[in-house]
Order: sequence, then C-alpha cells, then structure tokens
Amino acid sequence: MLSTELKSQIQGAYSRFLEAKGLKPRYGQRLMIAEVAKVLGAIETDEEGRREGEPAVVAVEAGTGTGKTVAYSLAAIPTAKAAGKRLVIATATVALQEQIVNKDLPDLMRNSGLNFSFALAKGRGRYLCLSKLDVLLQEGQAQSATAQLFEEEGFGIDVDEVSQKLFNSMIERLAGNRWDGDRDAWPEALEDPVWARLTTDHSQCTGRHCPNFQQCSFYKAREGMTKVDVIVTNHDMVLADLALGGGAVLPDPRDTLYVFDEGHHLPDKAIGHFAHFTRLRSTADWLGQIEKNLTKLLAQHPLPGELGRLIEGVPELARELRTQQQFMFTACEQVADFKAGEDMEGRERPRHRFVGGLVPEHLRELGLELKKGFAKLNDVFTRLAELLKEAMDGEATVGIASHQAEEWYPLFGSLLVRAQGNWELWTAFTVEDPQDSPPMARWLTLAESGVLYDIEVNASPILAAETLRRNLWHVAYGALVTSATLTALNSFDRFRMRAGLPRNAVTAVVPSPFHHADAGVLRVPDLKADPREAAAHTAAIVRELPRLVEGARGTLVLFSSRRQMQDVFDGLDREWRRRVLIQGNLSKQETLNKHKARIDDGETSVLFGLASFAEGVDLPGAYCEHVIIAKIPFAVPDDPVEAALAEWIEARGGNPFMEIAVPDASLRLVQACGRLLRTEQDRGQITLLDRRVVTQRYGKAILNALPPFRREIE
Repeated sequence: MLSTELKSQIQGAYSRFLEAKGLKPRYGQRLMIAEVAKVLGAIETDEEGRREGEPAVVAVEAGTGTGKTVAYSLAAIPTAKAAGKRLVIATATVALQEQIVNKDLPDLMRNSGLNFSFALAKGRGRYLCLSKLDVLLQEGQAQSATAQLFEEEGFGIDVDEVSQKLFNSMIERLAGNRWDGDRDAWPEALEDPVWARLTTDHSQCTGRHCPNFQQCSFYKAREGMTKVDVIVTNHDMVLADLALGGGAVLPDPRDTLYVFDEGHHLPDKAIGHFAHFTRLRSTADWLGQIEKNLTKLLAQHPLPGELGRLIEGVPELARELRTQQQFMFTACEQVADFKAGEDMEGRERPRHRFVGGLVPEHLRELGLELKKGFAKLNDVFTRLAELLKEAMDGEATVGIASHQAEEWYPLFGSLLVRAQGNWELWTAFTVEDPQDSPPMARWLTLAESGVLYDIEVNASPILAAETLRRNLWHVAYGALVTSATLTALNSFDRFRMRAGLPRNAVTAVVPSPFHHADAGVLRVPDLKADPREAAAHTAAIVRELPRLVEGARGTLVLFSSRRQMQDVFDGLDREWRRRVLIQGNLSKQETLNKHKARIDDGETSVLFGLASFAEGVDLPGAYCEHVIIAKIPFAVPDDPVEAALAEWIEARGGNPFMEIAVPDASLRLVQACGRLLRTEQDRGQITLLDRRVVTQRYGKAILNALPPFRREIE
C-alpha cells in the first residue's frame, strides 16, 4: 500500500505547483496522479529492494490537455526516490523529449518543491567521435591507408574544402568549450552523410583503449547519467538496452521505474527492433569486397600467429558464402517470379510474402547453409576483435603494435556487425515457429541496387507481446504506459494484445478537460459517393471541398492514400489550389511553418496531409478550425507484418477485420480528431466524408469511440 508519507509528499508537491502557477486542479490530472502513485508506490520488495511478486504495470489513457507530463512526474519522481530507484521517461518523438527536458521538468523543479536531477540520454550516434575527426583532419592521412581498403564500409577519407572548413571549426569550438560534441547542439543543421563520417557505433568504438576516451562526448554524457534521478530518452534507446540484456546503457531494469509516454507506439517500435533483413546482391558484392580487401591487407602486412591465420581464412570463407548468396538469389527470383524489368517507379515495390510464414523447403535449406556460413564468419570477426583489444592493451604476443590495432578495430568491428546482421536474418528466416505462438512474417521484396535490381529478404515478429512481456514488464521494477490513445473502441483489448501487458496490469482512462460538446461539432455529410469507389469518392470531394472549408481560417484535410490526396489536389481549379499546402513538397516542419505564417498574415490556408499529419501535429486556435477526414483510415492491407497477423488470427478462428482492422482504424480516427482541440479555448468542426460510420454495422462502434462532439449526421 502507498505509505502516508509518500502520499502527502505527492499531494504537497501538486498543491505547491498549482499555487505557484496560479492554476486550478484538473480532475483528470488529479485522477492520473492517484492511479500512478497507487500502483507504483505500493510495490512489494525483498531485502535487496527488488520487486517481489507480480509485475507492477499501469496503463493510463489521458486525453489532450490533461497535463500528463506533470501528472506522471509528480507521482513517479517521489516514488522512485523513496524506493531508491531511477526514473526513465521514454518518448516516441524528439519533439516531446525536448519539451520534457527544456520545459516541463525545469518548470516542475521551480514550482513543486521537489528536489531532483535529470539528464537527456541519447544514443552514441548523436555524438561526435573525436578519433574519426582526427583521422579526417590528419595531414597526408598516412595512418588511414588501411581505411582506403574499406571505403565500401563507409570509411571514406577524402575531405573536400567545405568539409575541411566544417571539421576545423568543430575542433576550434571543442577546444574553446563552445560545443560538447552533441549533434543536436551544433548551431547549423548537419546533413546525414556528413555526420555519418563523424560518429561511430558500439562495434567500431574502442572504448577505454581510445586515446580520446577522456575527452569523449558520448562517455562524458553517459557518466553524467549515472548521477541523476531522472533520465529522459526515447523508446528505441530503452528497447536497444533491453535487447542487450538491460543495464548496458541505461540503469538495470530491476532498479528502474519506466514511464512510456506516447506509449501507443511501443509495440510497433518493439517489432521494428526484432525485425531483420538483408539484400542478396549487395551482400554478395560486400563479400567480394572483403575477399579483395583482406587479400590486399595480408599482402601489405604479413601477420604472425593466430591473427594472421584468422585473417587468411576469411577470403575463402567469403568466396564460399558469395556463391551461396548467388544460389539463394536465383532461387528467390524463381519463387517470387520477380521480373528484372519490373516498374520500380511504382508506388509499391513488388513483394512476395510466404503464407503462414512457411518458407519452401529448398529455400529453407539454402538459408540454413547461409546461416552456418555467417555463423563461421561471425566467430572469426568476433575473435579478431578480441585479439585487437588485447593488442590495444599492449599484449605483445598478438604480433601487432597497439596503434595499428586501434586503427584496425573499427574496420573489423563494422565487418562483424554486418556478418552478425546476416546471421540473425538467416536464423529468423529458417527457424521453426513454436506451435502455439504467432509465426514470424517472412517475405521477399524487389529492391533497387544501382543499375541492377536486388532482392531483399525479410523476417519479422508479427507481435511484440512476448518480447515485451519477457524483457520489460516481468523484469522492470515498475512501469507506466500513457498516451491520449491507448484504447480502441473504448477498450484496452487491442493494446493488451499488441503490448503483451501482464494479466494484473491496471488500466485507467482519465477524462480530458475539454468540453467537446460545447467546443466542436462532428459532421457526417452525404456525398452520395461510397469511399470504396475511389474515383467517384474523389470526384465528390473535389466538388464539395471549396464549400466545406468556407468560414475556417486554418483547415487540415487528412487522406488515407497519397494517390487520392494528389488526385483531389489536381482536380481543384488553379485559383483555389493556391491556398493549399500539400504534404511532401517541403519538409513537414516547413509545411507547418508556412501554413502558420499565412494564418498570421490574415490569409486562409488549407493543409493536405497523410497519416503523419493525423498525429503529433499541434495547430492551436486559428491554425486549425476545421479538420476534414476523407475516409475511415483502414490500413492498406499489403503490409506483410499486418497481413501475417491477420492470417494467424483467422487460422485460430478469429475475425481479423473485427479484431484488427476496425480497432486500428478507430484508433487512427480518434488521433485525427485530436488535431482539432489543442487548448481549452479552441473551437471548430470535424467533417468525416465517409458514411460507413452510419451505414455499416461496425460503423456505430467507431462513431461511439470518437470524442463526444455534438453530432450532425445528414
């Protein structure tokens, strides 16, 4: 049970916060604080302070305007501190991460009386690698002769004049303590290809062996993290940490309270983390490159002992694997019936999905051979990395100087990661799926590869439930998942299934402070056109749109397909098109900025957008007074992971349309409607141009799950 002391500490902090800010308590916020504190503040522990018994997980859906960050921080910070645990707050987007670190937590510290420290945790890829910068700036680049052998691996060392200038200014800023090596703190935007040359990953980093270890931006930031009470990060970083066994980059999960904000993204993020793919032709080319590079390397540096023997064996192994890759390419080409000249300009790349995840026996046998070959390559590169570490430690018996080992380590590290990725793919592609569990989705995709075409082989879990259950919920000290959209059709069933929430997880919905019925109206007009008849529906939207948007300064029109969005735009007369900003011409942020600037100048503006504009877009007041939704956002049925999930549900006697398609569409529709009211002062209307919410049996359930706006249904 929640102790009286902790309870009064949380209540006192909330009262002080409201008083300092001159705010009134919000019912939903108060309710959320209570729910979170009740579950996370009453965890039973053993003598070592570890959780005993069932997992402590709470999922709270809190509507826009609840003040979620304040609610969960006020409940979770004192709770974590009282239990001697760390609090990790993970978001799905950078925007929310920055808001929490730069605005919400400092505000809470100033006004609640709570005393805590916090830091932002980013992956290694957001930080500069000083050693890479050194190599790029070295006169004559004598030391990086080996890197030239590995240019394919991204170790390009040619530096043009513009880059030279940039790299020099980085050194100057670092030396003058005017930059900390964090990409996000650099004053100008850095292009991805430029930054890729300056950063590293765990496979290439020599860690404490690096001569720049003491000055390393990443390790300095990580050291800072060990001393703080609250770590703010993203879902990907938490999942990457858990995949490494937990406690590798972030604190040990058993000593951590987690908050997953924007938590509806967590299941999909987790699937992405455990999905694998490889490209057959480009991997064969890479193996050919290894053979050539290492043969050349041995000619330049005859090597003694185990190191020499290992490297000598790689070219032959790479040659054998390359032949096997080519056999697999031909076999996949025949199975999928891909034609070399297929239209790669089309909207969708041609795909071949294996029904039930079952790969034909001859492909599986070829896959097992590849798995065996990559396992060997993996073992060799792992051992080489170990030997190079020993050489960096000054172990003379390895037979190469420490500076040489230091230069080679990142090169062999990158080879190891790629070999490992291929081994993981072929393992997932050939493994027999357990009888009672969901199978892997397995498919082939036609891909471009320069002038030639390539075949991409994919294997992905179709549900992350078991992974999250095993690696997160059952291991963590405690966890909260929160979002404005966790329920679908007014139930947590969809999220429970996808996220594998423990049976005893507590779920709650806390109300938004918005008075939907006073603030907005939901209209369902009769366009006399069925959305399933694309051409007629598009023509009806073109006809009615100018009349529909009258009277609104800012309008957001959301489409489920890029094609319909473009067709509607093309169908409008030229004069009218001028007021439309269509997604895809500029970056998302530039499009939104342009839209806001027009409204600020007293003009009207209409935004045309797809799914990414239906979520996380914040357009308060006049920026969005009308949301028009072209149709119920059912998912396109060609996503191989979703198709495999539907197939599995059907095979078990379920109804995939009612169990997956309808709840998913309902959730997306709620998110789209959430664009209208962003503050308590906002007013406006939503128009849904899809009569199926009235005419179809499932439509009523979708309609009743929408926010309680006034309804006008023709």
